[in-house]
Amino acid sequence: MENNEIEQVIAEYEEYAEKNGFRLNPNKEIIKRVVKGLLENEKKYGKKYCPCRRIIGKIEDNKDKICPCEESHEEIKKNGQCFCGLFLK
Repeated sequence: MENNEIEQVIAEYEEYAEKNGFRLNPNKEIIKRVVKGLLENEKKYGKKYCPCRRIIGKIEDNKDKICPCEESHEEIKKNGQCFCGLFLK
């Protein structure tokens, strides 16, 4: 896993967050840890599954766990951040 690959994903998620009215966690270590997990899941499963979500059963049954996952918007509204802490209100 290369640093430029990690930085590219971070830039994509910064843009996504801005478009959706929230932001990335200012803690760069948390961001890098989550993005590394996303990229490892992509290599393993073919999709950027949230590293904070359990992948169970058939891969196609886990589409709601692809980051940014469907649950993240509600978590951000309710808790001020998504479960893994990547996105903040």
